[in-house]
Amino acid sequence: MAYYLTDGIYPPRAAFVKPITSPQLRKHKLFAKQQEAVRKDVERAFGVLQSRFAHLRHPCLVWDKEMIGKVMKACIIIHNMIVEDERDTYLHYHDPSEFLNSSTEDDEHAQFSMERIANLSRYMTNRAQLRNRETHNALKNDLIEHVWKSRSTDE
Repeated sequence: MAYYLTDGIYPPRAAFVKPITSPQLRKHKLFAKQQEAVRKDVERAFGVLQSRFAHLRHPCLVWDKEMIGKVMKACIIIHNMIVEDERDTYLHYHDPSEFLNSSTEDDEHAQFSMERIANLSRYMTNRAQLRNRETHNALKNDLIEHVWKSRSTDE
């Protein structure tokens, strides 16, 4: 199962790894520090992708995980191609604020489907698995141990 590094506002779900509030043990402090650093990197990366690709600013209309992965990989590849192509032109921009909060009229016209889910029993099973607190705690503890065992000796 995949997991997502989140901040404190998310509920304790099997796929969410929330930060440890007020960590006391050294291994918990290390995990909290590394989790926050990685979460911020991911947040910045998604912010960059969302500013470039309007369809990433809205809830996903596709339920197929493989297709979602392909869309994300395509966006990342296209973004990297654009960055490489425009690299020499970056010195010509004098006002970086022109790139902030860019939006288009398309943002307000997103299409959402209210159709019935094809396999409701599978959906309900997946939903129950995601809400399992034991799985959430086991994942978090496994990740803490992994980070602790992988640490460099100077920490």
